[in-house]
Amino acid sequence: MKKYLLLQRSTPEAHTPPSPAEMQAMYAAFNAWKEKFNDSILDMGGKLTRGGRVLSTAGVSDGPFVEAKEIIGGFMIVAADSYERALEVARECPGLIAPGSSCEIRELAGP
Repeated sequence: MKKYLLLQRSTPEAHTPPSPAEMQAMYAAFNAWKEKFNDSILDMGGKLTRGGRVLSTAGVSDGPFVEAKEIIGGFMIVAADSYERALEVARECPGLIAPGSSCEIRELAGP
């Protein structure tokens, strides 16, 4: 079984905060998705906070940078026997319903 990293991306434009009812519906959709793909989801990862630091050989600097066209908002790791299966899991993720959202799928090298 191969492992895949799913990176949740979005555009940095301002989003209106969801209402309590919309939040409840979103959590219900995520719970249904997690239950459906329970055998494939190894690590739900999580949402990333804004900001952070970038480490390079030159030292540490603030990041991610505002000039970025996309922001990585979260990640998860799934197990799948093929890229197509990982794509199927990612395609049904409720996190992709927001305008400007996308998911990068990368196979992990090694065990």
